[in-house]
Amino acid sequence: MKKASLAVLVGASIVLTACGVDKSEEATTDQMGGMTAIETEAEKHSYAMGASMGRFAKERFDEQLELGIETNSNALVTGFLDTFNDKPQFTDEELEVFINEMSAKFQEAKQQQVTELANTNAEAGRTYLAENGEREGVTTTATGLQYEVMTQGDGASPTAEDTVRVHYHGTLIDGTVFDSSVERGEPAEFPLNRVISGWTEGVQLMSVGSKYKFYIPSELAYGPRETGKIKPNSTLIFEVELLGIAPFDE
Repeated sequence: MKKASLAVLVGASIVLTACGVDKSEEATTDQMGGMTAIETEAEKHSYAMGASMGRFAKERFDEQLELGIETNSNALVTGFLDTFNDKPQFTDEELEVFINEMSAKFQEAKQQQVTELANTNAEAGRTYLAENGEREGVTTTATGLQYEVMTQGDGASPTAEDTVRVHYHGTLIDGTVFDSSVERGEPAEFPLNRVISGWTEGVQLMSVGSKYKFYIPSELAYGPRETGKIKPNSTLIFEVELLGIAPFDE
């Protein structure tokens, strides 16, 4: 058979072959699945290889199950063993078709999940900001950015072209912390015109020595993009303390 670049099971067979693993007729289900004691170097290396492939397969299966895509672990094991023993039930071309079909199905389900999550987050953000904007002490700007003054400093205010030094603590509206210089114990420095627009606008309202709390709608943050713990269309909350404007006095 030719190598099928996208077929995981075929790829597993190629890896095993390249590493010189015995592919004799003794490589049966009992032999491959029934070892209880892993002792020799060869056994440890082979086990590690199998564990790596097993982890990869389980991660893919878990992703598919989460998206509601049916899987079958028995068929996966059968495909592995058949390929391992050079007795595949399908041609490489057929396997390629199966993989492409599954990939398309996965991408469609994933996109639907992302769209639904983005819509849910956008609606939750709108509701949260509408209620938050009614609180005493909260100001809403023309762009929709909301802020409240926690401590008012008396230093200079930065422009968008300035580099600032700040301490910040960022959370989602459910309280999830996604980034925090406070928790790291080290202030951050960055040009104000190279961050999300909610920061660019908000930090310019501050003066050195101030501490503000910003409520940033998704359109002034990362929008439909997913960034780490920040899911599509997430509203962000930042507590920001403006420590200085470059050049800094070290």
